[in-house]
Amino acid sequence: MKKIDIAVVDYGMGNLRSVSKALEHVAPSKNVLVTSNPVAIANAERVVFPGQGAMPDCIRELDARGLREAVIHAAKIKPFLGICIGLQMLFEHSEEGDSAGLGVFKGNVKRFAAVDMHDANGEKLKVPHMGWNQVYQSQHKQTPPHALWQGIEDGARFYYVHSYYVVPEDDDITSGYSEYPSRFTSAIAKDNLFAVQFHPEKSANAGLQMLSNFVNWLP
Repeated sequence: MKKIDIAVVDYGMGNLRSVSKALEHVAPSKNVLVTSNPVAIANAERVVFPGQGAMPDCIRELDARGLREAVIHAAKIKPFLGICIGLQMLFEHSEEGDSAGLGVFKGNVKRFAAVDMHDANGEKLKVPHMGWNQVYQSQHKQTPPHALWQGIEDGARFYYVHSYYVVPEDDDITSGYSEYPSRFTSAIAKDNLFAVQFHPEKSANAGLQMLSNFVNWLP
């Protein structure tokens, strides 16, 4: 099998082409493979786990393709980037369809509560949260910013499309947050894994910088 630098997990959900094209743009010398083959994912040096759609559908399609164990294993040992649903699926449970996730991390996925959806002026906010929003980088115990934030200004704007957000049991894994209208976790990091609620592949220069950082990351 040809060397696979970056495997983009294909479980039939989401716009994988935009993710793979963005990775090819920032890493033209790397072999980027969109794949639903568990063996290819196991052999890849890095794994990207993107997706769009409803959590129950994503879990069902992941299992139908026999990808659950390959994704969980990669999340534990390889440089791993989760995007959007690829973040949410890493947790134990989602309110969306009352569905179980992969359980890589303890915590839940919650829907933006309609009763809270008002800005400081009392104007109603829409769900899904769609469009550009600032992302603030979290630091714990005076540690430096995570490697994937390198070259990205604190408070840089990234592109979102989501109605649900993760609530980690361990707040120390939170690496970034946004406000809509209250603060919610928008990025997590632990060891070899980084995952985000926003779409770096749709987030102009800041998103491309993050993807470039991932390609060169040595956790």
